[in-house]
Amino acid sequence: MFSVVFPGQGSQVVGMGKELYDKHKIVQDLFNEADETLGFSLSKLIIDGPKDDLDLTINTQPAIFLTSFSIFKVIKDEHNIDLSNAHAFAGHSLGEYSALACAGYLNFNETLKILKLRGESMQNAVPKGIGGMLAVLGTTTETIEKILDENKDNFQAQIANDNSDGQIVVSGKLEDLKKMMENLKENKIKNIQLPVSAPFHCSLMEKATENMRGPLNNLSIEPVGINIVSNVTALAVNEPSKIKELLIKQIENRVRWRESILKMIDEGVDNFIEIGPGKVLAGLIKRINKQVKTISINSEDDIKSINI
Repeated sequence: MFSVVFPGQGSQVVGMGKELYDKHKIVQDLFNEADETLGFSLSKLIIDGPKDDLDLTINTQPAIFLTSFSIFKVIKDEHNIDLSNAHAFAGHSLGEYSALACAGYLNFNETLKILKLRGESMQNAVPKGIGGMLAVLGTTTETIEKILDENKDNFQAQIANDNSDGQIVVSGKLEDLKKMMENLKENKIKNIQLPVSAPFHCSLMEKATENMRGPLNNLSIEPVGINIVSNVTALAVNEPSKIKELLIKQIENRVRWRESILKMIDEGVDNFIEIGPGKVLAGLIKRINKQVKTISINSEDDIKSINI
């Protein structure tokens, strides 16, 4: 049994999808359509950079989606590989939008627009230099929750991403994260401050939630019935009204990636197909369970190696 997963922010690289862009008119058409929809050349930014501009959240989110969606379309339309009988689709943060669009819930153009707005809203929710994110390595979610609870009078922070065994990301104000880093050092827990400009997936994103509530509620979602494993609950969802509700909650809530993968494995999934730039999710899944099969699809040769 297989599931299809889509990466989130951090997987972007200049030139992603270029091999398929050069070879397939369907990809060129999607890139051109994205440029027209957004009113600027996202395609040039993806193919040529510069990296600093591609790394801006407002650009990164639609760029990763466009690349992931294009790869999916080549798999489906050019190679005639049907992934719709997957046990579930899932995506990490913005990757959940890729999952929804590729499953047929969301319209391509609407997804581009909503992700540009989402990126802008999340970037502007907290003034630059106020918030950040911290990767905590080699420990458990329970340990981090205990540290946060015991030190809540000293510093405030929240788990933003429960990525895998031994990789947890925390969000908060930089002044609080600095205090937390001191505490982690005392406990001999390795941590790395991430090069991001905002504290995603925590209550500091409240303004982004308010900004996105109306547009997400107005989003047209088709009832296609394919299971989407929600970041917020780590459970399958396929009702349009529930999907909207969870996309709104997702902005401030923890990405329960480890739990999502474990849930799918418990339900019999033993093969994960990552569609989109990079191999981040395949790496995380292998850390969660070494026995399952993973494959990351970025190129023509990768597509030819899909075995379902």
